[in-house]
This record gives sequence, structure tokens and C-alpha cells, in this order.
Amino acid sequence: MAEPERTERRLRPAPLLFEPSEAATDPEHFFDLESIEDPSELLARATELTLAFRAAQERAVEFQALAAAQLADPRRFDRLSPAVIAEQAEWTEDYARKMIEFGESLQRGPDTL
Repeated sequence: MAEPERTERRLRPAPLLFEPSEAATDPEHFFDLESIEDPSELLARATELTLAFRAAQERAVEFQALAAAQLADPRRFDRLSPAVIAEQAEWTEDYARKMIEFGESLQRGPDTL
């Protein structure tokens, strides 16, 4: 059975508005959500933030994988072993190997995913 084509569109998350430094120190303050009184508006904004954080997390993982693949590249004279990469990233060695493979597939391009 052929794999489905990977044509999923990247989500355009809501902008993450940076919080003023005094608001960031207040544990009850989170992107001004606590000041929204209308439940519909609160749900909409909280959903936007959830999607934005998910998209940011997915992109960050892709960058981790790319970095791991580059650090493990056998063409580098200073390449790192999966064990060293795992230690630096606080991963297991098995997970580091998988991330290196994922990063290599990202480097090859979208047709290899």
C-alpha cells in the first residue's frame, strides 16, 4: 500500500504576543487570558494560543532534528556520537538516533518523509 502524500499545510498560528516583564512575574497572568470575561472570546483566544504553541513545538522539534543530524554527520571531523548528542539534549540514546534519522530525512527534502 502506498504511503499517503504528505501535503499537509503548515498551520499559521495566532501571533504570540510578548508579555511585559511585570506581567510575566505574576503567576496568574498568562497572555492576558485572565482579563477576558466573555467565555466565547476566551475560548477563541485560548484555542489560538494552543494552536500557536503546538505549531511552535513542532517547528522546534524539526530544528532539533536538523541540528542532531548536522552534529552527527560523518563528514564532520568533530562529529558527535548519538550518546553525546543525547546527553546534551537530555534524550535517551535511542531517541537521539531517531532524531538524527529524522533530521537526515528533513535535509533530503519533503519527498523522503
